[in-house]
Amino acid sequence: MEAIKYTIKDFKSENEVRWCPGCGDYAIMNAVQRVMADAGIPHEQYAVISGIGCSSRFPYYMSTYGFHTIHGRAMAVASGVKCANPGLTVWVATGDGDAMAIGGNHFIHLIRRNIDLNVIVFNNKIYGLTKGQYSPTTDRGFKTKTSPYGTIEDPFNPGQLVIGAGGTFFARSIDGNLKMSQEVFAEAMKHKGTSIVEVLQNCMIYNDGVHDQITDPAFRAERQIILRHGEPMIFGQNSEKGLAIIKGKLKVVTIGENGITPDDILVHDALEPDPMLHLALINMNLPNFPVAFGVIRSVASSVYDEEMSVQIGEVQKTRKITCMDDLLMSGNTWEVK
Repeated sequence: MEAIKYTIKDFKSENEVRWCPGCGDYAIMNAVQRVMADAGIPHEQYAVISGIGCSSRFPYYMSTYGFHTIHGRAMAVASGVKCANPGLTVWVATGDGDAMAIGGNHFIHLIRRNIDLNVIVFNNKIYGLTKGQYSPTTDRGFKTKTSPYGTIEDPFNPGQLVIGAGGTFFARSIDGNLKMSQEVFAEAMKHKGTSIVEVLQNCMIYNDGVHDQITDPAFRAERQIILRHGEPMIFGQNSEKGLAIIKGKLKVVTIGENGITPDDILVHDALEPDPMLHLALINMNLPNFPVAFGVIRSVASSVYDEEMSVQIGEVQKTRKITCMDDLLMSGNTWEVK
């Protein structure tokens, strides 16, 4: 069978893309389209589902099947799409508000069930489409239209929710790093089960520069660590820093200081079922730690939609009801005269 060859143009729709100039969503969409083109999956086997928000315009700009649903319900609709059409490769585009505020319950239960969906959480720490209200990921103290004196809430960490719900896949990327986004999206699509990819995304209008401390080229070598399975957890301008366990705790160390050698640096194991270290990596934050990017967790587990298909097949072998008449005449019936 001849290999399927697509280009990025095959996944671009004819609709005008109407995000604000400079919005990080453009780069995220470009990375997804490139991954789809390279995957060798028939074009008609893709579906993109979204909720409400700037990110949720995504299906309009993709030349795939798609469904722009309602606020917070993308996970529920996507679950139905996948379970009814197991052969589809289903992507969900959602934001920090859509996924973790009104859609929070659907978010954690999708992860708990481990339905084979690829979810991209666009995290700009603000409600953009509805004009600048604070969201579940907005930093404490940040002033917005709905927190004019600063928020008095601690934000959600999306990765913590994934681990807490028993998640099997979590990755993190940045909108401006196209290569890294392609890498994690490709791994997410290969994963069997619910894959959650948090993308730190910039909103030019309502939260411009929210991730600058992490993404500024002058500092990013010291403030980012790119994790890849099987590779040492090393970062720094000259790759001189790394992560190690010291007295039972995750620490930043410098190779060559205090007796630290390359052998002391942790090697990333994304496949480890125990989430303890994965959670520690997810929780790392400035200024004491770099922020972790790449595939942090990717473990095998039972997949809901696959098990559902098997169960249906088993039931069909022994079922007594084979048509609507059988159903209507089954159970407690009576005749009205």
